[in-house]
Amino acid sequence: MAKVEVKICGITDYEDASIAVELGVRALGFIFARSPRQITPSAARAIIRAIPPFVKTVGVFVNEVPATIREIIHYCGLDLVQLHGDESPDLCAQLLPYTIKAVRVKDPSCLPASRAYLGKVRALLLDTYAEDRTGGTGQIFDWELAIAIKRLGIPIILAGGLGPSNIEGAIRTVRPYAVDVNSGVEKSPGRKSPILMKDLMEKVIRGELDDD
Repeated sequence: MAKVEVKICGITDYEDASIAVELGVRALGFIFARSPRQITPSAARAIIRAIPPFVKTVGVFVNEVPATIREIIHYCGLDLVQLHGDESPDLCAQLLPYTIKAVRVKDPSCLPASRAYLGKVRALLLDTYAEDRTGGTGQIFDWELAIAIKRLGIPIILAGGLGPSNIEGAIRTVRPYAVDVNSGVEKSPGRKSPILMKDLMEKVIRGELDDD
C-alpha cells in the first residue's frame, strides 16, 4: 500500500517539532482555537521559521472568520488550515487551496454531510464526535464509517484517539491517506513525548506493510 503520511497536532514547542521532523513526521499542527494546546500566531511563526523545508504546517481553527484565517496563514507561513467548527462547504471553498475540513463522526448520518464537501476542500479529517467539544476527544470511532467516507473519493485523514497502541490496526483497517495524532503521543497537554512519537512512527511503518 502507499505510504501513510503522519501529522502530529497540538505542537507548542520547537523541541517537540524538531524531534517529530527527525522521526519522519511530514506535517505539524498548530491550534489557534481555544484549547489546552492553543498557540499564539507569533509563537507558531517562530517554530515554523525554524523547522526544515518540505514539512507541511497546518493551522487549526474553529468557526473563525476567513479574513482572520487568511491573515494568520500569511503571517505564520502556514501551508494548510484545518477547520473544526461548523464551517459550511461554501466557506471552506473560499479558503481553497488551503482547506482541510474536520468531520465529527458519530453515525452514518455523517456520510451525506461529508459528501457536501466534495470539491470544496483538499481532504476530510475524521475525528470522533463529542457533544461538548469540537475535537481532541482522545476516543476512537467506528472505523467502518471512515471506510465508507473514503469511498466518496476524497482523501481522508484519520484522527480520534490514535496512538502507538492502535495506529498499526487503524492503518491496516482504514488505509487512509494520512493519520493525525495529538494526545496519543503526549506527556502533558501541548508537550509531546519523544519515546511515544518514536514508537508511533515505528508502528506506522509496520502498518504500511501490505499483508494481503
